Amino acid sequence: MKMPEERRSDWILAGATAACVAALYVPCVQRSVPGGDSGELITAACELGVAHPPGYPLFTLLARLAMFLWPTLSPAHSVNLMSALLGAAACGVISLTVCRLSGPGPGAALAGGLFAVSRLSWQWSVVAEVFSLNNLFVALLLHLTSMFHCAENAAQRRKISLWGALFCGLGLSNQHTLVLYELVVTPWVLYRLYCHRELTIRAVFSLGACFLLGFVPYVYLPISSYLNTARWSWGDQSTLAGLLTHLLRSEYGTFSLAKSESGVNMTTMLKAQLDHCLADLSLPALALAGTGLLLSSWDRNCCTVSRLFTFMLLVYSVFFSWRANLDVNRPLLLGVVERFWLQSDAVLCLLVGLGLSLSVTVLERRFGGGWLWKTVGWILTAALLARTVLNNHRECDQSTNAVVEKFGREVLGSIPPDSIVLTRGDLPGNSLRYLHYCLDLRPDVRLVDQEMMTYSWYISKLGHHHRGVRFPGRVWDPADSGERGGFSLQQFLSHNSKRNVFACIGLPDGDSSWQHTFSRWPLGVCDFLVPVQKQFDPNKWASRTRNLYNWSEAHNSFPPVSWERVANEEMWQARMKTAFFLFDLAETIQGDGRAGLYELSYTLYKEIVDKESDYPPNWDKNLALACERLLRSGPRAHSPDSLLTCAAKHFSLYLKKEPKDPQAPAIESAINHLLKERDRHRQRKTT
Repeated sequence: MKMPEERRSDWILAGATAACVAALYVPCVQRSVPGGDSGELITAACELGVAHPPGYPLFTLLARLAMFLWPTLSPAHSVNLMSALLGAAACGVISLTVCRLSGPGPGAALAGGLFAVSRLSWQWSVVAEVFSLNNLFVALLLHLTSMFHCAENAAQRRKISLWGALFCGLGLSNQHTLVLYELVVTPWVLYRLYCHRELTIRAVFSLGACFLLGFVPYVYLPISSYLNTARWSWGDQSTLAGLLTHLLRSEYGTFSLAKSESGVNMTTMLKAQLDHCLADLSLPALALAGTGLLLSSWDRNCCTVSRLFTFMLLVYSVFFSWRANLDVNRPLLLGVVERFWLQSDAVLCLLVGLGLSLSVTVLERRFGGGWLWKTVGWILTAALLARTVLNNHRECDQSTNAVVEKFGREVLGSIPPDSIVLTRGDLPGNSLRYLHYCLDLRPDVRLVDQEMMTYSWYISKLGHHHRGVRFPGRVWDPADSGERGGFSLQQFLSHNSKRNVFACIGLPDGDSSWQHTFSRWPLGVCDFLVPVQKQFDPNKWASRTRNLYNWSEAHNSFPPVSWERVANEEMWQARMKTAFFLFDLAETIQGDGRAGLYELSYTLYKEIVDKESDYPPNWDKNLALACERLLRSGPRAHSPDSLLTCAAKHFSLYLKKEPKDPQAPAIESAINHLLKERDRHRQRKTT
């Protein structure tokens, strides 16, 4: 059957949009492992394990397929590339939806193009994350809804509704936030079928079967868990209870972004989303979206679906703002939250495209000269897209970004052979996992996740993959040490006393059992956990950690919401950890060794501060404190005048960088006291 000319034009424009977006995205794809959950998702695909709840089986299988299709690329690069192509496809489908509702033209190109070049969509389409695949399912849901609305007969409605049910199930095999759109669309579809006398028992069963068929990828979870060959995997889905726990995200809190986190109120969250729309989509685009909603109410073909889409957007935004239990006032957590606004951005961009298309149509009907208004529409589209590309390209081009992978390589490279590394948090955990399991870097090292050890399934499922690591019980639970299989960190360290153990980054506050029998020696971003009986040589340790990492990234060189910013900050702060440790150690002891520790701490601080022109503000404060303590500790190789000058100078520099420090009045008083003492010292010398 020959495709109608109008439909052919729709597909050509949508295909051209997708191709242009792919041409934009592919050169910007990150070649190395990104931050956040990306390292874990790629590792799950490498090992054919299970990712964090709800498991993301469809993404995991597609990521594994990408590694097979592009074997010459690194696992991270291949999965990042897959995300870019999925993101481009989503933009093409959004364009196709506008074509379906208002015909091909500048509005359709603007809808798909604006979504493509908006900061969030572009940023999360060039890294290995589940959001570009979710964008595709959102776009398909919007497109199938518009097709169902425009269907001319029962056969078309039945076919479209069955495809829609299948994609609804498949979409939930990737990301559960899609269910909020499905809960709005599904009753509408069923009602329309009922009005057309097509909602039979057979139709309901067929729709249900197609929907359940979309859940087939979840079969992967119990299979992977049962085989238990993956060296990294999350949870135990080999039982029904374990599978439901994973699907419902019970370990995080169902319908929550994180466990044990307190967020902001709904009004603050909605305002943050509105600020994002104004900043990333622009005020003219939002004005076009409002125009689209207004004009579509007079357009028979668009009226119902535009209102339906708007209601979907409102339901999603309100529900997400209610359940997003993260504090968006903290930049990194804002970066976690804002990714979920992509689902509402897709609807907004569709309304923007409708607004432009319907505006051109109305102007053409009222004033004539169709070619003129279409030309104006294309010029406006080109201007908006060009402006947005210029604004976002630098931030979204990740082709040369290897910060997180470099962070992981530096950390792994600093660890002695045959050590146990207790990882904590997404940054060290996911970056080190990717390098260790996917690239086979440092196979002699054993990576043990601190948080995962607190889950009952971790040791039973993954313990045998950690060869040489001795677990003294079934779960890390210091409150239940020994009675029901729980153990403390002190017991874990004692059972693995023949191997070096490092904690990266830090240890939780809930278990202090180790503090009586073990000490923490700083090794860059990690801590070396050693028995208290082991002799500590300050000079040798300072020499070992002095140039531990080869890190060249400038301070404050990444956006505050990025994982690159976190990795960079950790690396910068790691340079002063030994100096801080020595200073802290000197504060706790008495005798001759105290002055030597202060002097060594001062020397290390002075080295790193003098070497850099831009560095973290706390370096100034710490150096000033080291000067002051060294001065009080007695005569040394440094003159009192130089120490007093140094202390006053760096206290002052610190206040310039951190004027809102709660201790600012006390620091200002200390500066005045130091300067007066320096003046008195100089007067005594002259007399």
